[in-house]
Amino acid sequence: MDSLVTIAVFGIAGAAMMAALAGLLLIAAGRGAGIAVRAAFGVASVALLVAVPALAAADRLGSDPGTGFGGAFAAAFGAVLVVYAVNAAVVPPAARRVAGTRGAAALPRPSAAVLAGGLLLCAVLSAAGTGLATAIS
Repeated sequence: MDSLVTIAVFGIAGAAMMAALAGLLLIAAGRGAGIAVRAAFGVASVALLVAVPALAAADRLGSDPGTGFGGAFAAAFGAVLVVYAVNAAVVPPAARRVAGTRGAAALPRPSAAVLAGGLLLCAVLSAAGTGLATAIS
């Protein structure tokens, strides 16, 4: 597969799974779920955020023998960036909506520094996923 196709396939699939996890977490939070349920959703989210770039990098390494670490990292970073962009767009309004139904104070909007920190986290997750894919393949 081409790098852009890899980014689109794994990014969109990862974003859909992450949005589903966020929706389930919001439903569980609305029902007063315990800390164990929230912790399980957190573990599933981290596993997804490591698996998506690892699978994208493994696909690049497996489909094109000439692809090195840099090409695999670029595909992994693109895929996890799509997941991050969807989360940054979907989760804050949904959290504000849940907070509004509970009568809680309005939640603050993410600042530019927080969003930039998210990009740095995307790079770290991409490096970890690419390293994992390199070790496996």
